[in-house]
Amino acid sequence: MRPWRVAASIAAAAVVLGGCSSGDDGKTAEAGSSTPSRSAAASGSPSATASASPSGGGASPGTPFQADPAKVPRTKSRAEALAAAVALKPQGWGAGFRAQQQAASTPGTVAVLDEQCRWERRSLPHGVLASLSRYSEIPAAGGKGELKVSAAVTVHTTVRDADEQLATTLEEPLRCRQQQVRTDEWISGLMSTAIPYGQGNNTYSDDQVVEMGKYLTGKREQTYYWHVTRLGTVTLAVSVKGAEGYSDNEVAKYAAEADSAMLTRVESELRGDK
Repeated sequence: MRPWRVAASIAAAAVVLGGCSSGDDGKTAEAGSSTPSRSAAASGSPSATASASPSGGGASPGTPFQADPAKVPRTKSRAEALAAAVALKPQGWGAGFRAQQQAASTPGTVAVLDEQCRWERRSLPHGVLASLSRYSEIPAAGGKGELKVSAAVTVHTTVRDADEQLATTLEEPLRCRQQQVRTDEWISGLMSTAIPYGQGNNTYSDDQVVEMGKYLTGKREQTYYWHVTRLGTVTLAVSVKGAEGYSDNEVAKYAAEADSAMLTRVESELRGDK
């Protein structure tokens, strides 16, 4: 994987977001909703009809990566193994990171934005074989605050199912202007943009949604980056909640490098020459 290409794409998206209205709010720190309600074509991504295959192992002609169909997970156990191999542990984020007190999500669940705009975890829906989120942090020290991050991997049954998650990611801020993560934690002022393959320096994934906004804990406000990336039937979600002493560029760099690292792992696990 080429981290600088991911970083360039994220940087270009940030420029776009900087010119957008802050009325597009909200996203959580994990992989998206289980109930897509908008077509993939509406997200600006390649057509779900064109990219999906009955087996789930196919790819559209414009894809940057062709997985070995024999290695694309079609069972729960293989999907769980892939998610575990790809989702970053603390050391995958870099020096100084450790696991949060809750190091990983509850097995057999996926993050969902409910009808009251609150994030919760529910049982895996139809079309999702496995989903895993891992939570890491750099403890507060040396005049800097506590930097919290998450890395999530969701393995879908088909390309169509994975593509629909990206469409849903774009739609949710329209439904929920402010989203509750925990009792006293919110995300607001979120702006988002889609970067399908071949646009905005995206030469590394089938589709990507980049979002940035503010993470509110009580009266404290920090920069927040969240984006979802798709490669075939796998979607990756990365979030970074800024902290005192960290610049916006540092926060964006952590997100871009984590995304790049997980994309490299997906390719390594699914390529035909492994």
